[in-house]
Amino acid sequence: MKKYILILTAIVSFEYAAFAQTANTTVVTNLSAERFKAIIANDKNGVIIDLRTSDEMNKGYIKGAIQIDFLAKDAEQQIDKLDKNKTYYIYCAGGGRSADAAEYMEKQKFIRVYNFEKGFSEWEKKGFPVEKK
Repeated sequence: MKKYILILTAIVSFEYAAFAQTANTTVVTNLSAERFKAIIANDKNGVIIDLRTSDEMNKGYIKGAIQIDFLAKDAEQQIDKLDKNKTYYIYCAGGGRSADAAEYMEKQKFIRVYNFEKGFSEWEKKGFPVEKK
């Protein structure tokens, strides 16, 4: 009986250690246009970030998006000011900048980041709604 208790204690300790180690790691999920659209429609607390330049955003953007121009010199400082415990939905024009931003956010230990892999150009190609300034 004592042997079983020791084994059970070891298993529980191992599981707890594994959970504690992964609890504070970033989860970056790459999404298609359809999944990105569906998820942002159902998450009222998540933050949508458009990583494109102002000129690009003036041509249209996803409703509710805030801008952080990832090509700007202070882009990383702007990202550093964000609450790392919130959920972020990031996109750019074609997926390159958002992949770089997702990598940066992962290194900074953001908890949940959803990357729109093919970006705004794919959003438009699919005929999804676009806001204009």
